[in-house]
Amino acid sequence: MLTNDPKILALALLGGIVPSLLWLWFWVREEEKKPEPAGLLTIIFILGMLAVILVLPIQKFIKMNVGSYEWQLVLWATAEEMIKFIAVMVVFYKTNQIDEATDWPIYLITAALGFAALENALFLLKPFALGETTVGLLTGQLRFLGSTLLHAVSSGIVGISMGLSLYIRPLKRKCYLFSGLIVAIALHSTFNFFIMKNSGDGFLQVYSFLWVVSVIVILLFEKLRRMD
Repeated sequence: MLTNDPKILALALLGGIVPSLLWLWFWVREEEKKPEPAGLLTIIFILGMLAVILVLPIQKFIKMNVGSYEWQLVLWATAEEMIKFIAVMVVFYKTNQIDEATDWPIYLITAALGFAALENALFLLKPFALGETTVGLLTGQLRFLGSTLLHAVSSGIVGISMGLSLYIRPLKRKCYLFSGLIVAIALHSTFNFFIMKNSGDGFLQVYSFLWVVSVIVILLFEKLRRMD
């Protein structure tokens, strides 16, 4: 549900962007040794937001042409992970800007959080437009702990796979990238499937699983820091 009210649009954008910036601050501070340029992070964050505009028609096409709901979820997750990845590659393709293993996860997580920011803002538009501020705030909190973290972690997995392969042969590097994308898509699809199917206690189990994966990603990030 869209609205022309600038106050509602601003509130929805604020509700979508601020949580993503909080998560971005958390991940960026993990890279204390050599912080990435703020201007470059800003560009990638914005590209991540713009990626939502590309994903929406793709997901609509999938919904209209794929009968299986389970396959719809998988293809939706695939589209999101691929477009987020492309948003970063637009900036770094055939450049030597990436010189540390931790660079890849930081930049991919930044794009993912930009994606989540606009996606969350779109989810908040309807309750805010209907005057359901409390519902909107609860939605924002759930997405902060769930889908926003999911986007960061799934793209972080892709980034970590690329970081681990930074110093190996190009052919093996492609295998690492492919494996990272597969794991990210599987995680994203699984999360979406159980969120759609479960309620009540099911949410706690799904969110707990996501947080366990997040801890694993943080540990792998530390491994990349030691590699650098």
